[in-house]
Amino acid sequence: MRNMFADAPRTSLTAIYWAFLLYLLLPLTLMMAMSFKDANFVAFPIGEWTLDWYAKVMQDKQFLEACLYSVMIAACSTLAATTLGTWIAMLIVAEGIKGQIIIFALACLPAVVPGMISAISLRIFISTIDMPTGTAAIILGHTVHAVPFVVVMALTRLRSMPGNLVDAARDLGADSVVAFFRVTLPYLKPALVGGMIFCVLLSIDDFVRTFFLGGYRPTLPMLIFAKVQGGMSPEINAMATLVLVVTAAVGLYAEYLTRRARTR
Repeated sequence: MRNMFADAPRTSLTAIYWAFLLYLLLPLTLMMAMSFKDANFVAFPIGEWTLDWYAKVMQDKQFLEACLYSVMIAACSTLAATTLGTWIAMLIVAEGIKGQIIIFALACLPAVVPGMISAISLRIFISTIDMPTGTAAIILGHTVHAVPFVVVMALTRLRSMPGNLVDAARDLGADSVVAFFRVTLPYLKPALVGGMIFCVLLSIDDFVRTFFLGGYRPTLPMLIFAKVQGGMSPEINAMATLVLVVTAAVGLYAEYLTRRARTR
């Protein structure tokens, strides 16, 4: 009897876990299933399973252009965020720098500010400096949002770095720049690669900031949103499924790199 009550919390947690997992996966499963439907509307039952919608998506010029545009924005914002995030992380762990806690808090602030508030603030900012909406504004917004994630990952890696590595490089005649590129940067590589992949995923998935900062050229989330306004169809489900599969694969690879970096 006592063992039964002792196992009750574990059973409850297991049930809650599976219920939450079902809550997350069931909508995604239904979305993927509807992408194989042979009719023009999204509803059960599914008469025949077909790949025609995927073929149509891959021939959709607007979809392909939106994908390339999103990838370009993601690449630019990731490069900028990685550069800034690495520099901020180095500043936080550097000796003799005052206010490191404040620097860390300010660097991580964009990650905790609600997306809507962040988007409105960025829109006011670009209006103040007379920056037009469009590609540059989107890259700015995505960079600001991605920097905290690079900072955290780089900082975690830097704090596990033996201090004698840089000291040994300096004893051999290397200055600060050479020591950074020959010692620190290679040590940071696994964390930075993982952080860059997360930045790419954040950028491609960012709808709110793109909505407020974008121009007439749609990114992938904006294109899907515009198509949804005209009504749901299996073609939209096929688009979303392709994006889901690619982002999930990239995200799992980033998690693998992060775990490997922690074990080294």
